[in-house]
Amino acid sequence: MTTDLRSAALDSKAWPFEEARKLLKRYPDGKPGGGPVLFETGYGPSGLPHIGTFNEVLRTTMVRNAFHALSDQPTRLIAFSDDMDGLRKVPDNVPNGDMLRAHLGKPLTRIPDPFGKFDSFAAHNNAMLRQFLDRFGFDYDFASSTEYYEGGRFDDAIKGVLRHYQGILDVMLPTLRAERRETYSPVLPVSPTSGIVLQVPVEVVDAEAGTIAFTDDSGERIVQSALGGRSKLQWKVDWAMRWVALGVDYEMAGKDLIDSVTQSSKIARVLGGRPPEGFNYEMFLDEKGEKISKSKGNGLSLDQWLTYGPEESLAFFAYREPKKAKALHFGVIPRAVDDYWQFRGNYPTQELPQKLGNPVHHIHDGKVPEATLPVTFGLLLNLVGVMGEASQEQVWGYLRNYVPDATPEHDPELDRLIGYALAYARDFVAPTLHRRAPAGVEIDALRRLDADLAALPAGASAEAIQNVVYEIGKTAGFDTLRDWFKALYETLLGSEQGPRMGSFIALYGVENSRRLIAEALAKA
Repeated sequence: MTTDLRSAALDSKAWPFEEARKLLKRYPDGKPGGGPVLFETGYGPSGLPHIGTFNEVLRTTMVRNAFHALSDQPTRLIAFSDDMDGLRKVPDNVPNGDMLRAHLGKPLTRIPDPFGKFDSFAAHNNAMLRQFLDRFGFDYDFASSTEYYEGGRFDDAIKGVLRHYQGILDVMLPTLRAERRETYSPVLPVSPTSGIVLQVPVEVVDAEAGTIAFTDDSGERIVQSALGGRSKLQWKVDWAMRWVALGVDYEMAGKDLIDSVTQSSKIARVLGGRPPEGFNYEMFLDEKGEKISKSKGNGLSLDQWLTYGPEESLAFFAYREPKKAKALHFGVIPRAVDDYWQFRGNYPTQELPQKLGNPVHHIHDGKVPEATLPVTFGLLLNLVGVMGEASQEQVWGYLRNYVPDATPEHDPELDRLIGYALAYARDFVAPTLHRRAPAGVEIDALRRLDADLAALPAGASAEAIQNVVYEIGKTAGFDTLRDWFKALYETLLGSEQGPRMGSFIALYGVENSRRLIAEALAKA
């Protein structure tokens, strides 16, 4: 790590560096014992991995990478699956719901896989999680709650919970409704008869031995060990216990978990541990400004985003303003794609402090690819919008006129972007296009534009064409230039917004553009 980079990183206001500096302050002389600084992300495997999973692991990885720029201390990221949780309800998006319903309340690792592929429901979803994380190249170690409980990894920590039982109750009971207090227990025993994770009051019989007593769902009083997977902890207690048992140093969480972080942090201190550093990110909203909910189905899935934009564009969207609520819907994808490429194009010429504040530095961990794009994603969308149904090869035909040396082999990222543009235009642009008839001063202005384009020399540059468009707008009787550009977008492209017209005409071709003008004038 260069001295200049480390010095700039210490002063950078980019949020991953601000977060990483919390860890530098936590361990100015290194973590005691020389162990790795531990990052954690949690995952509830009753559902399949989703865009929130991607964002949390991505953002945590960005902080981890930023810490590497500040320190030579080793680090580790654990992706922890809460697969010991009892299944509370049957998910809507899995088969064999009736079979799952018969196992409600049991740990997910002890429920058959409704997909019929793995030993358990949790094993299936854990495999999907690992496949998901591997797909994006995340560096992580997978951890199973069940394996840690059943393997005795948490036994000492559970004994600590039993020793500090009253202290934990003192933290939790004031936060609960009166009726919930009657049955609340930090420890959830697993019924020896039904296998269900029970929500019942528990008596600590012998903390040092790990023994508890409770009334089973059969009505029988049971005395059994809380160790070795015969119980699990209530989730806020579980979270705190895990932080202490594993020595977690950093974990972020959504804004909806602020109270949970507060309570778990108090419990971690009761257990004699230190809560991790971290911050609370804001939740995504739909296009109506409502919180995205998997049960409502008003969100945008990861696969849906990746149908219309590259992974880097989603990473860019996730990076920007994590503490601000953002609308997540199909309409934000084109802007995210173009913003990513704009920031990537700026990166090579920026001074080091600006580079460290550039989102692409954190998306690529400082190893930003050098390739640039000769056209914007927005311009591609306008092109395929006027082309109608088109193939990738046909789009390349237009691009070769605009960028003579561009080829799919030489410009694979542009080729990939064309595929995204075709998909997005087909599903979201084409259904909305409506080319209105020109009226008033617009008619004469379009006639002038047609004549001036016809008079241009072959191969005229986008800049020369833009000058022609600009001059007409200033002298054709429009109140503002904006009115002229709006007229061009609405009459020629069929949309309220559009690209720099000089660039579009150069890309689409002068003769093709004159044909659009003729079609518009025929409606007048």
